Amino acid sequence: MFFSVLNIKHTIIMQQKLIKNATIINEGKTFIGSILISGDTITEIYKAEDTLPQNIETIDATGQLLIPGVIDDQVHFREPGLEYKADIYSETKSAIAGGVTSYMEMPNTKPQTTTQESLDAKYAIAAQKSLANYSFYIGATNDNIEELLKTNPKTVCGVKVFMGSSTGNMLVDNEYTLKQIFSKVSLPITTHCEDEDTIKKNTVKYKALYGDNPSFNIHPQIRSDEACFLSTKKAVELAKETGAKLHVLHLSSAKEMALFDDDKPLEKKKITGEVCVHHLWFTNNDYDKYGSRIKWNPAVKSEADRNALRQALISGKLDVVATDHAPHTIEEKENSYFNAPSGGPLVQHSLVSMLEMVNQGVFDIELVVYKMCHAPAILFNVELRGFIRKGYKADIVLIDKKKWIVNKNNIFYKCQWSPFEGVEFNYSVSKTFVNGHLAYNNGTFDDTKKGERLTFNR
Repeated sequence: MFFSVLNIKHTIIMQQKLIKNATIINEGKTFIGSILISGDTITEIYKAEDTLPQNIETIDATGQLLIPGVIDDQVHFREPGLEYKADIYSETKSAIAGGVTSYMEMPNTKPQTTTQESLDAKYAIAAQKSLANYSFYIGATNDNIEELLKTNPKTVCGVKVFMGSSTGNMLVDNEYTLKQIFSKVSLPITTHCEDEDTIKKNTVKYKALYGDNPSFNIHPQIRSDEACFLSTKKAVELAKETGAKLHVLHLSSAKEMALFDDDKPLEKKKITGEVCVHHLWFTNNDYDKYGSRIKWNPAVKSEADRNALRQALISGKLDVVATDHAPHTIEEKENSYFNAPSGGPLVQHSLVSMLEMVNQGVFDIELVVYKMCHAPAILFNVELRGFIRKGYKADIVLIDKKKWIVNKNNIFYKCQWSPFEGVEFNYSVSKTFVNGHLAYNNGTFDDTKKGERLTFNR
């Protein structure tokens, strides 16, 4: 017994890691400090003047930024059924290489995640393959309200409602069904908002004008700001009428910003909005250069729209930054406008692109950490993640201030392309810890430990 106690004590000591002298950015503050990780948990946070523990594994992070792991509330990892585009293992490698330690994945796979059985099957895959922490949305259809109501709010992130059709054709267009979902579902309801009738009318109009092979800069005219506004307005009105907790995904237009409030803290909001990295970075002036590579639904719109989204993020009208990571093969994307699918890979480059906007003077770095790390944890009530706090899970990202250029040799997506190819970034993710495990280290991966299922304090 004496020897077994010694061995246990020795094991506990060996599991400790000290990350020292980092520039910690957390909860609106930036300071030089150190953190102690014991097993999977942050057990101490030190300021520069504090005495640090000795004789344990130490990483000197002098000159590096230390932030909580990013929580991406909207990704499409394509498994099951579409693994030729991507899979949970490949895309979580990309995620942790980009500082994303937790994600919430969408239901338009094959089969669609619209039953408890299909939801459980996804969780089983992730338990075996995911290098990051995970949760999966259950998808709404016109006839599965009973499945939605069976969903455990403590172990599932939310319900996804397509109020505009996109990849997978899960459009919910029955007015009675929408009212039932918003009235009865207690989980966060996340929506893709584009008005289907407007898009269909625009498609007919612009096909008549430009034929079957127009340039890609027609995309924001077909999937217009009016299409987005009408659908988002409908969702917001439904939420106000029913009291539902609504989170509108990938907002893309200045016009929609009038529907959101910035007069209360996130903790007190029932209607919230997300913006994606591509809508903060690109504009319609980029279609001539990038073509299908920046074809997303909703569409990248004008510079005025991009600037309005940036300002709304700063003011608090927009609450979360995510990716809508949705890879397709390059062969699929290189089709003509009407045949090229919408969506692209982003999860490896979301954090560094947001930090590049910090470098450009667009955002403060504390705001980026809030919107990518803290805010998703608050909005979804994620347990013990999203902050550098004692007792929280050690999901930690270290970032170097150094230049690098995105190219095919440093892209980890299974599809092997990125809309950011050729872009020079000034920040680079050097290390990513998932539950205290050093999962990514300067281009190398340790997949001997997998991520954990997210839980929610609801």
